[in-house]
Amino acid sequence: MTQLCKPFVFFGTPSVAAHTLEALLEADFTPRVVITNPDAPQGRGLELQPSPVRRLAEERGIPVLTPPELDSAAQASIAAFGASYAVVVAYGKIFPEELIAAFPLGVLNVHYSLLPKYRGATPMETALLNGERETGVTIQKMVRKLDAGDILAQETLAITPGETARELRPRLIEAGAKLLIETLPAFEEGLCTPTAQDESEATRARKFKKEDGQLDLSAPGEENWNKYRAYTDTIGTHFFTPHGSRVKITKAVLVNGAFVIERVIPEGKREMTYSEFAKKSAAP
Repeated sequence: MTQLCKPFVFFGTPSVAAHTLEALLEADFTPRVVITNPDAPQGRGLELQPSPVRRLAEERGIPVLTPPELDSAAQASIAAFGASYAVVVAYGKIFPEELIAAFPLGVLNVHYSLLPKYRGATPMETALLNGERETGVTIQKMVRKLDAGDILAQETLAITPGETARELRPRLIEAGAKLLIETLPAFEEGLCTPTAQDESEATRARKFKKEDGQLDLSAPGEENWNKYRAYTDTIGTHFFTPHGSRVKITKAVLVNGAFVIERVIPEGKREMTYSEFAKKSAAP
Protein backbone atom coordinates (compact mmCIF):
# COMPACT_ATOMS: atom_id res chain seq x y z
CA MET A 1 0.00 0.00 0.00
CA THR A 2 1.34 3.43 -0.95
CA GLN A 3 1.15 6.17 1.65
CA LEU A 4 -0.23 9.39 0.17
CA CYS A 5 1.85 12.06 1.85
CA LYS A 6 2.76 15.66 1.27
CA PRO A 7 6.26 16.35 -0.10
CA PHE A 8 8.91 16.70 2.58
CA VAL A 9 12.67 17.00 3.01
CA PHE A 10 14.68 14.81 5.39
CA PHE A 11 17.70 16.27 7.21
CA GLY A 12 20.03 13.89 9.06
CA THR A 13 23.57 12.57 9.20
CA PRO A 14 24.57 9.75 11.63
CA SER A 15 23.25 6.23 12.08
CA VAL A 16 20.40 7.36 14.37
CA ALA A 17 19.06 9.42 11.47
CA ALA A 18 19.60 6.58 8.99
CA HIS A 19 17.55 4.22 11.16
CA THR A 20 14.74 6.77 11.28
CA LEU A 21 14.87 7.37 7.53
CA GLU A 22 14.68 3.63 6.93
CA ALA A 23 11.59 3.40 9.15
CA LEU A 24 9.97 6.25 7.21
CA LEU A 25 10.66 4.52 3.91
CA GLU A 26 9.20 1.25 5.19
CA ALA A 27 6.06 3.18 6.16
CA ASP A 28 5.89 4.67 2.63
CA PHE A 29 6.99 8.15 3.68
CA THR A 30 9.62 8.94 1.05
CA PRO A 31 11.30 12.38 1.09
CA ARG A 32 11.78 14.30 -2.12
CA VAL A 33 15.38 14.98 -1.16
CA VAL A 34 17.74 14.11 1.69
CA ILE A 35 20.09 16.72 3.16
CA THR A 36 23.13 15.43 5.02
CA ASN A 37 26.61 16.58 5.98
CA PRO A 38 29.44 16.34 3.45
CA ASP A 39 31.61 13.23 3.33
CA ALA A 40 34.03 13.18 6.27
CA PRO A 41 37.42 11.50 6.89
CA GLN A 42 37.09 8.27 8.85
CA GLY A 43 39.19 5.30 9.92
CA ARG A 44 42.94 4.99 10.21
CA GLY A 45 43.47 6.10 6.62
CA LEU A 46 41.19 9.12 7.13
CA GLU A 47 39.55 8.47 3.79
CA LEU A 48 36.44 10.47 2.94
CA GLN A 49 33.32 8.43 3.72
CA PRO A 50 29.64 9.27 3.11
CA SER A 51 27.34 9.62 6.10
CA PRO A 52 25.06 6.69 6.98
CA VAL A 53 22.10 8.77 5.77
CA ARG A 54 23.70 9.45 2.41
CA ARG A 55 24.51 5.78 1.89
CA LEU A 56 20.94 4.74 2.61
CA ALA A 57 19.37 7.47 0.48
CA GLU A 58 21.54 6.65 -2.51
CA GLU A 59 20.78 2.93 -2.13
CA ARG A 60 17.06 3.81 -2.32
CA GLY A 61 17.46 6.21 -5.25
CA ILE A 62 16.59 9.37 -3.29
CA PRO A 63 18.28 12.63 -4.36
CA VAL A 64 20.93 13.79 -1.87
CA LEU A 65 22.39 17.24 -1.18
CA THR A 66 25.48 17.73 1.03
CA PRO A 67 25.84 21.48 1.56
CA PRO A 68 28.71 22.51 3.85
CA GLU A 69 26.51 25.30 5.18
CA LEU A 70 22.82 26.11 5.07
CA ASP A 71 23.48 29.38 3.27
CA SER A 72 21.35 31.12 0.65
CA ALA A 73 22.65 28.89 -2.15
CA ALA A 74 21.81 25.73 -0.19
CA GLN A 75 18.39 27.11 0.69
CA ALA A 76 17.66 27.80 -2.97
CA SER A 77 18.64 24.25 -3.91
CA ILE A 78 16.37 22.84 -1.20
CA ALA A 79 13.48 25.12 -2.16
CA ALA A 80 13.62 23.80 -5.73
CA PHE A 81 12.16 20.50 -4.49
CA GLY A 82 8.92 22.21 -3.46
CA ALA A 83 8.52 20.50 -0.09
CA SER A 84 5.71 21.34 2.34
CA TYR A 85 7.70 20.52 5.45
CA ALA A 86 10.95 19.05 6.74
CA VAL A 87 11.90 16.31 9.18
CA VAL A 88 15.16 16.68 11.12
CA VAL A 89 16.96 13.91 13.00
CA ALA A 90 20.50 14.58 14.29
CA TYR A 91 21.48 16.70 11.30
CA GLY A 92 24.26 18.58 13.07
CA LYS A 93 23.73 22.16 11.87
CA ILE A 94 21.72 25.08 13.20
CA PHE A 95 18.81 26.05 10.94
CA PRO A 96 18.61 29.73 9.98
CA GLU A 97 15.21 31.34 10.47
CA GLU A 98 14.86 31.84 6.72
CA LEU A 99 15.08 28.09 6.12
CA ILE A 100 12.56 27.24 8.85
CA ALA A 101 10.14 29.80 7.40
CA ALA A 102 10.59 28.41 3.88
CA PHE A 103 8.53 25.30 4.69
CA PRO A 104 4.78 26.08 4.67
CA LEU A 105 3.97 23.46 7.32
CA GLY A 106 7.17 23.98 9.31
CA VAL A 107 10.04 21.76 10.40
CA LEU A 108 9.64 18.71 12.66
CA ASN A 109 12.47 17.57 14.91
CA VAL A 110 12.82 14.24 16.71
CA HIS A 111 14.44 14.87 20.09
CA TYR A 112 15.45 12.13 22.51
CA SER A 113 14.17 13.51 25.81
CA LEU A 114 10.93 14.65 27.40
CA LEU A 115 11.18 18.30 26.46
CA PRO A 116 11.57 20.86 27.92
CA LYS A 117 13.94 18.67 29.92
CA TYR A 118 17.41 18.17 28.43
CA ARG A 119 17.48 20.47 25.46
CA GLY A 120 20.75 20.20 23.55
CA ALA A 121 23.20 17.72 22.09
CA THR A 122 23.29 14.90 24.67
CA PRO A 123 19.81 14.34 26.13
CA MET A 124 20.04 10.56 26.50
CA GLU A 125 23.51 10.62 28.03
CA THR A 126 22.54 13.40 30.45
CA ALA A 127 19.49 11.47 31.61
CA LEU A 128 21.72 8.48 32.43
CA LEU A 129 24.35 10.71 34.03
CA ASN A 130 21.73 12.16 36.34
CA GLY A 131 20.36 8.75 37.29
CA GLU A 132 16.94 9.36 35.76
CA ARG A 133 14.44 6.51 35.96
CA GLU A 134 12.65 7.55 32.79
CA THR A 135 13.27 9.45 29.59
CA GLY A 136 11.51 9.55 26.25
CA VAL A 137 11.16 11.05 22.79
CA THR A 138 9.53 14.26 21.63
CA ILE A 139 8.31 15.38 18.23
CA GLN A 140 8.63 19.16 18.28
CA LYS A 141 8.11 21.92 15.77
CA MET A 142 11.44 23.65 15.22
CA VAL A 143 12.03 27.29 16.08
CA ARG A 144 15.25 29.30 16.03
CA LYS A 145 15.91 28.74 19.75
CA LEU A 146 17.44 25.31 20.35
CA ASP A 147 14.83 22.59 21.08
CA ALA A 148 12.32 25.19 22.26
CA GLY A 149 9.52 24.61 19.75
CA ASP A 150 5.96 23.51 20.42
CA ILE A 151 5.48 19.83 21.27
CA LEU A 152 3.34 17.75 18.90
CA ALA A 153 3.82 14.33 20.52
CA GLN A 154 5.75 12.62 23.33
CA GLU A 155 6.34 9.12 24.56
CA THR A 156 7.88 8.11 27.89
CA LEU A 157 10.33 5.21 28.24
CA ALA A 158 11.43 3.67 31.54
CA ILE A 159 15.18 3.35 32.12
CA THR A 160 16.13 0.05 33.74
CA PRO A 161 18.71 0.21 36.58
CA GLY A 162 21.33 -1.80 34.68
CA GLU A 163 20.84 -0.09 31.33
CA THR A 164 23.69 1.77 29.65
CA ALA A 165 23.67 4.07 26.63
CA ARG A 166 24.48 1.06 24.46
CA GLU A 167 21.14 -0.57 25.33
CA LEU A 168 19.03 2.57 25.72
CA ARG A 169 20.03 4.28 22.46
CA PRO A 170 18.43 1.74 20.07
CA ARG A 171 15.24 1.72 22.15
CA LEU A 172 14.99 5.49 21.88
CA ILE A 173 15.70 5.45 18.15
CA GLU A 174 12.97 2.89 17.58
CA ALA A 175 10.50 4.77 19.76
CA GLY A 176 11.29 8.08 18.04
CA ALA A 177 10.81 6.65 14.56
CA LYS A 178 7.53 4.99 15.56
CA LEU A 179 6.19 8.16 17.17
CA LEU A 180 7.17 10.23 14.12
CA ILE A 181 5.36 7.89 11.75
CA GLU A 182 2.27 7.90 13.98
CA THR A 183 2.33 11.72 14.13
CA LEU A 184 2.88 12.56 10.45
CA PRO A 185 -0.62 11.80 9.07
CA ALA A 186 -2.35 14.06 11.60
CA PHE A 187 0.37 16.70 11.20
CA GLU A 188 -0.06 16.77 7.43
CA GLU A 189 -3.81 17.23 7.84
CA GLY A 190 -3.38 20.02 10.39
CA LEU A 191 -4.93 17.94 13.15
CA CYS A 192 -2.08 18.09 15.68
CA THR A 193 -2.56 20.39 18.67
CA PRO A 194 0.78 22.02 19.51
CA THR A 195 1.68 22.41 23.17
CA ALA A 196 4.03 25.22 24.16
CA GLN A 197 6.99 24.26 26.32
CA ASP A 198 7.21 25.59 29.86
CA GLU A 199 10.41 27.64 29.79
CA SER A 200 10.67 27.51 33.58
CA GLU A 201 11.13 23.73 33.34
CA ALA A 202 13.81 23.83 30.64
CA THR A 203 17.20 22.20 31.32
CA ARG A 204 20.24 21.74 29.11
CA ALA A 205 22.25 18.74 27.94
CA ARG A 206 25.70 20.02 27.07
CA LYS A 207 28.28 18.44 24.80
CA PHE A 208 30.83 16.26 26.58
CA LYS A 209 34.60 16.44 26.54
CA LYS A 210 36.94 13.47 26.76
CA GLU A 211 38.03 14.48 30.25
CA ASP A 212 34.43 14.18 31.47
CA GLY A 213 34.96 10.42 31.33
CA GLN A 214 37.64 10.47 34.04
CA LEU A 215 36.53 8.68 37.19
CA ASP A 216 37.61 9.12 40.77
CA LEU A 217 37.48 5.55 42.07
CA SER A 218 36.96 6.83 45.62
CA ALA A 219 33.73 8.60 44.58
CA PRO A 220 30.33 7.06 45.43
CA GLY A 221 29.65 3.92 43.40
CA GLU A 222 26.42 5.20 41.86
CA GLU A 223 28.13 8.38 40.66
CA ASN A 224 30.79 6.39 38.79
CA TRP A 225 28.21 3.93 37.50
CA ASN A 226 26.12 6.73 36.03
CA LYS A 227 29.17 8.16 34.26
CA TYR A 228 30.08 4.73 32.92
CA ARG A 229 26.58 4.00 31.62
CA ALA A 230 26.22 7.49 30.09
CA TYR A 231 29.55 7.53 28.25
CA THR A 232 29.99 3.83 27.46
CA ASP A 233 29.50 4.07 23.68
CA THR A 234 30.89 7.58 23.12
CA ILE A 235 33.81 9.08 25.06
CA GLY A 236 34.10 6.10 27.44
CA THR A 237 35.37 6.20 31.01
CA HIS A 238 38.86 5.90 32.46
CA PHE A 239 40.98 6.46 35.55
CA PHE A 240 44.62 7.17 36.23
CA THR A 241 47.00 5.06 38.27
CA PRO A 242 49.12 6.68 41.01
CA HIS A 243 51.94 6.70 38.44
CA GLY A 244 49.86 8.69 35.96
CA SER A 245 49.01 5.92 33.50
CA ARG A 246 45.58 6.07 31.90
CA VAL A 247 43.38 2.97 32.21
CA LYS A 248 40.27 2.64 30.04
CA ILE A 249 37.26 0.85 31.55
CA THR A 250 35.60 -1.49 29.07
CA LYS A 251 33.16 -3.31 31.35
CA ALA A 252 31.70 -2.50 34.75
CA VAL A 253 28.59 -3.18 36.84
CA LEU A 254 26.88 -1.78 39.93
CA VAL A 255 26.61 -4.34 42.75
CA ASN A 256 24.80 -3.35 45.96
CA GLY A 257 25.70 0.28 45.37
CA ALA A 258 29.36 -0.45 44.64
CA PHE A 259 30.95 0.31 41.26
CA VAL A 260 32.68 -2.90 40.21
CA ILE A 261 35.14 -2.75 37.32
CA GLU A 262 35.38 -6.03 35.39
CA ARG A 263 37.58 -5.31 32.35
CA VAL A 264 40.10 -2.60 31.46
CA ILE A 265 42.68 -1.59 28.86
CA PRO A 266 45.79 -0.17 30.53
CA GLU A 267 47.63 2.46 28.51
CA GLY A 268 49.69 0.79 25.78
CA LYS A 269 48.55 -2.73 26.71
CA ARG A 270 45.92 -5.31 25.79
CA GLU A 271 42.49 -5.64 27.32
CA MET A 272 42.43 -7.68 30.55
CA THR A 273 40.31 -8.40 33.59
CA TYR A 274 40.48 -5.83 36.36
CA SER A 275 41.75 -8.47 38.80
CA GLU A 276 44.60 -9.27 36.41
CA PHE A 277 45.41 -5.57 36.12
CA ALA A 278 45.35 -5.16 39.91
CA LYS A 279 47.75 -8.06 40.38
CA LYS A 280 50.20 -6.69 37.84
CA SER A 281 49.97 -3.22 39.35
CA ALA A 282 50.68 -4.61 42.85
CA ALA A 283 53.69 -6.64 41.70
CA PRO A 284 57.07 -5.15 42.73
